[in-house]
Amino acid sequence: MASTDPAQSGRWRQGWWSPAQCVASPNFGLRPAGMAVELVVLHSISLPPGVYGGDAIERLFTNRLDPSAHPYFAQIAGLKVSAHFLLRREGGLLQFVSCDRRAWHAGQSSWRGRDNCNDWSIGIELEGLEGHDFEPPQYLALASLLQAIARRYPVREVVGHEHVAPGRKHDPGAGFDWSALCRQPGFPAALRRSG
Repeated sequence: MASTDPAQSGRWRQGWWSPAQCVASPNFGLRPAGMAVELVVLHSISLPPGVYGGDAIERLFTNRLDPSAHPYFAQIAGLKVSAHFLLRREGGLLQFVSCDRRAWHAGQSSWRGRDNCNDWSIGIELEGLEGHDFEPPQYLALASLLQAIARRYPVREVVGHEHVAPGRKHDPGAGFDWSALCRQPGFPAALRRSG
């Protein structure tokens, strides 16, 4: 199990955060030349929706999801998606894509007049269901991860998928407590949040 407090013992290696369990995804690309990472986008995911645990999320992000394993999986068969990180309900951390690379998490998106948020953001999936509550260990681990990211990259803001793709996406949703995140030890004071 990966450490739930990444700020304590980790180091960056070519965009990989060593406390996270590495589950490399083929779904990534290069960032545009000279593009700085200035944004973190938070998402929520559970597969099937409302079911926690298991390896379905890892299988989705590595193109190994069996469409016959659940009726919902047939609806998303063939999707080529990824995120940089996944935070499990108990605070366990997985990494799928180097933060130096472009993960495929935000889709058609725009923030503060800039399009294509994938080009200049880091995507973090929280195991959960949009509109539902998240767990205290997730907030603690997320604050520590954001601190590590802010020390490594010039990120200025953390937003939800719902903010960069309004009307199209609704995650992490009303169940995500932005104030609770900001109260966590280690949350970077200079990082603006837009939730």
